[in-house]
Amino acid sequence: MPVRTTKALVTVLGIPQNPQIFGYELPIRETEMAQLICRSSGSKPAAQLRWKKGNKELQGGPSEVTEDSNGKTFTVTSRVEFTVTKEDNDVEVTCTVDHESLQNSERSTSQKLQVHFKPTATIEPDPPYPREGEELRLQCEAQGNPIPQEFLWTKEGSDVPLHLNTNRVLTLPFLNKSDSGTYICMATSTMGSVVVRYNLDINDFSQLPTPHVHSTPAPSSGPSQSTTHVTMATASFFSPVTVQDASPMSSSSGTYHALVGGVVAVIVFLLLILLIVLAHYLIRHKGTYLTHEAKGSDDAPDADTAIINAEGGQASGDDKKEYFI
Repeated sequence: MPVRTTKALVTVLGIPQNPQIFGYELPIRETEMAQLICRSSGSKPAAQLRWKKGNKELQGGPSEVTEDSNGKTFTVTSRVEFTVTKEDNDVEVTCTVDHESLQNSERSTSQKLQVHFKPTATIEPDPPYPREGEELRLQCEAQGNPIPQEFLWTKEGSDVPLHLNTNRVLTLPFLNKSDSGTYICMATSTMGSVVVRYNLDINDFSQLPTPHVHSTPAPSSGPSQSTTHVTMATASFFSPVTVQDASPMSSSSGTYHALVGGVVAVIVFLLLILLIVLAHYLIRHKGTYLTHEAKGSDDAPDADTAIINAEGGQASGDDKKEYFI
């Protein structure tokens, strides 16, 4: 009897190679568009590529599939575009290959982003609440990528710079009232400049000035920005708030309060004595008045009759005297 033979059709899978990322060469400036390309060869059937920035999925463009030179496998290319911010600095963008031959493994590659962004700054005083006669150090703390390396210190109302070098610290060795005013630090990098202000008010030993710092980054279109644009940057002003000294009360002040308390006690004591004497006088005056009541008032039915009886008795006495004369 005839023998039948069967042929099994076996599909050979092509395992994709590790992906590669192209298109990133120099640091990207803030607000610019990043354009990255991911490519993987050797897959059969054609693999799928997906993007991720940090922990966030990125939507790439349609994949391009081309046949390899061997005529058996394929090369897959994917592109992605996004606008970078300063938060993207040092963030990794990852391209991953999805293929049925990679069930228990994953092939991916990552590219760390370097984003250049405008600087920011603050002024840190040491000590935080300076007093007259002390040394004050003002440190201009700047952040950015790249970090500012040039610092210009000036005082508002003066055209003479206080410092112009890489030293971010301004030292005032012995504070006095003439040092009061607004101190300005301008930090500059290749991405532009930032202006930050510190208001200092020196009154006396019993008052502490509260510093207020406000920074204003100067907009920049490139590293060739001129100093004129930097100095025209606006900034808000804050009036210094004076904080009273919380030191303990001095002994001379306690003695003064004790003296005032003693004087008040003496005055109160004298007032009490005066009230007692006045009350005693009023009581004695009332008794004297009662002893001078009109005679005959005991037998009179009312006050008028008592007065008439008293006057009548006086008159009759006078008449008798005139009669005998």
